[in-house]
Amino acid sequence: MNMNKLKMSAIAVGVAVASPLSYADIELGKGLTVSGFVDMSFVHQETDDNGSTKVFAVDQVETSFMYAGSSGVSAQVDIEYGESGDDNGSDETFIEQAFITKQVTDDFSIKAGRFLSYSGWETEEPTGLFQYSGTGYAPIFYGFYQQGVSAYYDAGMVDLAISVVNDVFANPVENDTTQLGTEMMVAITPIENLTAKLFYMTEGEKDAVNAWVSYGINGFTLAAEYNTAEDTAFAGSDASGYLLMGNYTVGKFGITARYHQYDVEDAAGATVTDMTGLSIAPSYSIGDNLLLVAEFRMDTDDVSDEDTDTIALEALFTF
Repeated sequence: MNMNKLKMSAIAVGVAVASPLSYADIELGKGLTVSGFVDMSFVHQETDDNGSTKVFAVDQVETSFMYAGSSGVSAQVDIEYGESGDDNGSDETFIEQAFITKQVTDDFSIKAGRFLSYSGWETEEPTGLFQYSGTGYAPIFYGFYQQGVSAYYDAGMVDLAISVVNDVFANPVENDTTQLGTEMMVAITPIENLTAKLFYMTEGEKDAVNAWVSYGINGFTLAAEYNTAEDTAFAGSDASGYLLMGNYTVGKFGITARYHQYDVEDAAGATVTDMTGLSIAPSYSIGDNLLLVAEFRMDTDDVSDEDTDTIALEALFTF
């Protein structure tokens, strides 16, 4: 997972991308800080068979509380406020992440609790995207919020991580440990600004491989990702997908182009999903904490032969 808007993850090694926004990291007391974001958007979507829709909404509000204790022990709790997704359009508040980390040595750490998977070029949060939208294939190829234990080793040019969790792909509140899942990562930074990561995730009959590489130079960030998975879309499924992305940022202005494709086959080998998408997204930062993003996206469903065009305007404020 990587980002241009702001939030650097713990595994974003070697990707020297200047963020147009910043967190305030407001200090509440000794060792206790808070940060977060407010994300809102207007989206106009037109589909061949279903006409058009227009939606304006506060998509997500999140607050992160971080506490740095003694003896290398720290904790983080992320609280998300957003739409529940039910037919009533009601709001829902829940604990998105809550984990404790022990820094055993300068290079080795262990965390336990509920945390987001390391996998995937595109992050789950809006602060981790170069454009407004994600590809849409993350539930098939990426891990999700997970409950369990994770170890991370930073060896300089090579980083290693392994997580043992209750559910790798879908259920962040799963507490049944009868069938555990595993996520493994190898990350390398052979030269400055070049990063490559490989993930293998498995749980029961489900398996997925996620690999991506990125390179940043002179305001440009280029990235490519490839994915393959079995049984993650549904039982007996076989899926593959990829993306290509380029971003150029100069001063307050940025522009991103992304192309992605993914397909899913059933147990009989019939293609049930075949999606392609192209996005163009200019952006403009106002100060250090407000980013405006516009996106024009064209999606094609080759199974149903249906095209969807989307125009989105986003305002993302961080604190």
